[in-house]
Amino acid sequence: MKFGVFDHVDKSGRALAAQFAQRVDYVAAADRLGFYCYHVAEHHATPLNMVPVPGVFLGAVAQATENIRLGPLTYLLPLYSPLRLIEEVGIFDHLSNGRMELGVGRGVSPFELNYHNYDSETAREVYGEALEVLLAGMTSGSLSYEGKHFNYRDVPMELRPLQDPHPPIWYPSSNPGGSAYAGENGFHYCTLGGVDAAKESIQAYREAYAKRGKPLGPDRPFPGGTAVGISRQVTVADTDEEALRIAGPAYKVWHDSLTKLWRENHVEGPSFARNTVDTVEKAMAGGAHIAGSPDTVAELLAEQIDALGVNYMVIAFNIGSMAHEDAMRSIEMFGREVMPKLESL
Repeated sequence: MKFGVFDHVDKSGRALAAQFAQRVDYVAAADRLGFYCYHVAEHHATPLNMVPVPGVFLGAVAQATENIRLGPLTYLLPLYSPLRLIEEVGIFDHLSNGRMELGVGRGVSPFELNYHNYDSETAREVYGEALEVLLAGMTSGSLSYEGKHFNYRDVPMELRPLQDPHPPIWYPSSNPGGSAYAGENGFHYCTLGGVDAAKESIQAYREAYAKRGKPLGPDRPFPGGTAVGISRQVTVADTDEEALRIAGPAYKVWHDSLTKLWRENHVEGPSFARNTVDTVEKAMAGGAHIAGSPDTVAELLAEQIDALGVNYMVIAFNIGSMAHEDAMRSIEMFGREVMPKLESL
């Protein structure tokens, strides 16, 4: 069982320069504590994400860390020139000494896509071609591609990733269709949502992955070849009561940021947004947020790991308006008092 850190780097109410500096310290703590990977989201024109160009932020993080793996979860491929992204991936993989984990997606928010002059259907097409170009360019000395949206002819690939053939690919999804797509392609995978919804998505991934008939290779650090992960928010404190006191206001700010564009446009969000409840108490009841003492958190997470059969858990400790000191204490307590109890599961 491995543990990673997920981060929206959502608007906290603090000056961004201070928030960014504190976040770098936070990831350095995750590195010191032995977390496997730090994953950062990409969103645009929303308080849910203050690092809409994740490569820039991760470049700073790479210089403050040594072992923890780093990556976007996800790059929104329709918003990039594939050739430029190949170069960005190459730079970052070398800059981090081969620690990149490469998340890909097309974007779930139609508003964010519209801001970039895409509708959802066109974005789906562009995503498919962009991924083909990205994989081709990272694994060859010369790039040629003919498609509806992208065309390249004999482009020299002078800057390729350090990892061979390329950084591990991740695809997150909260629905069975997207989960099956990840399995069919052999990507590392994580989902979210309540236990019942997560079970359905994970089963879809496993069934699709099994049909591939071959593992990704023994160099992968996860049993069975790929990560099968679940995303959770976690707040750890000395007592259950203190953890709930810390988590409540921070969760409210995070939830308001998550739903802002959907509420303002009077549109229902995708499944994960529709099912994301508005108080931390409700989130705890559904298993999406775990708040408590180290013993409480370890017990509740062990139950979910057993119920879902996952080999990876990616955790958001630092959400909304949570004070930097509280987030640091939470991740430190988890790393020292919770993670050792769960790693052997």
